[in-house]
Amino acid sequence: MRSLLLKAATSGALLEMIYLDCKGNISQRRIKVLSVNEESLRAYCYIRKQQRTFKASNILSVGPVRSIRRGA
Repeated sequence: MRSLLLKAATSGALLEMIYLDCKGNISQRRIKVLSVNEESLRAYCYIRKQQRTFKASNILSVGPVRSIRRGA
C-alpha cells in the first residue's frame, strides 16, 4: 500500500480509498495524495473539498480510480 501511495504522490494520480475514521465511521473517498510519511498521509479529499490528513492504519482499502464504461 505504501508504494502505491508514494507513486500516486509523485504522479498526481487519483485514488479511491475506503477509510475508517476515529469515530468508527467508514467512508469511501476520492483523493489526490500530496505527501506520505510513516504514520499518515496528506491528501486533497474531493468529498470534503479540502486537504485532509489520514492515518495510514485507518485505511481499509486503496486503489486507482476505476472508470465506468457505458454503452455498447
